[in-house]
Amino acid sequence: MHRSARHETRLVLASHNAGKLREITALLHPFQIDVLSAAELGLPEPEETGASFAENAELKARAAAAASGQVALSDDSGLCVAGLQGAPGIYSARWAGPNKDFGLAMAQVEERLRNIKDRRAHFVCALSLCWPDGHCETFQGEVHGQLVFGPRGTRGFGYDPIFIADGYAITFGEMDPDAKHAISHRAIAFKKLIDACFTP
Repeated sequence: MHRSARHETRLVLASHNAGKLREITALLHPFQIDVLSAAELGLPEPEETGASFAENAELKARAAAAASGQVALSDDSGLCVAGLQGAPGIYSARWAGPNKDFGLAMAQVEERLRNIKDRRAHFVCALSLCWPDGHCETFQGEVHGQLVFGPRGTRGFGYDPIFIADGYAITFGEMDPDAKHAISHRAIAFKKLIDACFTP
């Protein structure tokens, strides 16, 4: 039995990533929920020591809920490349370096795939909703597709400009945000979370 969050009017988003804040605020908009970011509250970013997206999402949400005394939502997501045995995976943000330079990260993916024909990849998103008492509800979504080089489009964030979802001809970086929200890994995980925790 999932714990309900449908009476919550405010959530802390356990992220310092402006792109994630934008996307999650837009996804929560229909539910009249105010989203505060961990950065706004001055909460530190905990070290991501989990071995999976779900473990890292829970770790971040649990830390934010405990520090703020409010329900916290965390997203841990990344790009898994078939030809790189699933890398960068949970290290997707680290490939962008201390300056969060995803141009550098995308160039690294391209370089490592130079002699590999397989261009299949998928994005994974784990969303974890945690209460101050330590209870967490965690949901995962995936979207599969292919990589293209060089980067195309300036929308989205992260690795979006090199990823084309199956059935589409444009990258997430070229896609209208509403169209991306309808099919993305984050949207799939978010729908599971809403159905379980926010729907009467």
